[in-house]
Amino acid sequence: MIDSSNTAIDQPVPVRKKPDWLRVRLPLGKEYLHVRKIVETHHLHTICQSGNCPNMGECWGAGTATFMILGNICTRSCGFCSVATGKPLPVDKNEPHRVAESVRLMNVKHCVVTSVDRDDLPDGGAEIWVETIRAIRKVSPQTKFETLIPDFKGEWNNLQLVIDARPDILSHNLETVRRLTKQVRVQAKYDRSLEVLCRAKKAGLRTKCGVMLGLGETEVEVIELMDDLRSVNCDVLTLGQYLQPTKNHLPVVEFVHPEKFTRLGEIAKEKGFLYVESGPLVRSSYHAERHVL
Repeated sequence: MIDSSNTAIDQPVPVRKKPDWLRVRLPLGKEYLHVRKIVETHHLHTICQSGNCPNMGECWGAGTATFMILGNICTRSCGFCSVATGKPLPVDKNEPHRVAESVRLMNVKHCVVTSVDRDDLPDGGAEIWVETIRAIRKVSPQTKFETLIPDFKGEWNNLQLVIDARPDILSHNLETVRRLTKQVRVQAKYDRSLEVLCRAKKAGLRTKCGVMLGLGETEVEVIELMDDLRSVNCDVLTLGQYLQPTKNHLPVVEFVHPEKFTRLGEIAKEKGFLYVESGPLVRSSYHAERHVL
């Protein structure tokens, strides 16, 4: 962690070489190739690819993937994310069926569905979210799944549509601490994201949140974030290392040592989270099958 509370991600930061603990294996193996073929055949978008996830080889090799619905062009321009920003294409009404059919073909026991932000749509994409959940349940009723949703701009009636569809776990990421939110998630609001998790929990859903470290936050701020999440009874927390997708994205301020991730994970458990994933290569969907207890 960065000890100085004055550190800000808009200060000049030298290019940092990745430490050894961030090395990952190249995607290999029969199961990885099988999943890739299904994704390509059905013209699916996965956050594994669009987000340059370092765990793609491991997860795809295990026959799992995180599907991204509502296209692959986002209406927001977050400083950390490699998903393309711009004017999205029209909604594909057949997308829920294609995602559900792929879940069936992959025969997964647990899948994760996420989406780009669609601030251009009156419902923020809620209708497609609901149809996707229903389609997966229809063709693969044995599959447990997580929905990693946007904030719907605080239009709570749209959020309620997804909540009413009753996913097994509802996830929404704060991504960073309160102080850095405006720089990291330009169009998002820290308290609005907490409200998303609060409403889902009050409706009886299991809730989950993902956070990146290494953007200039202090350890005190991370612990305050944990307290904020526990104040809305968030169940699951993931902590991982931020990795700069391109030179046009926010720089890495610090490569957080695995020992610090371990310590923060222990602190989170002590605060009452039911499940915690904390490590340099952890992403919000990593080991998602373990989060439905």
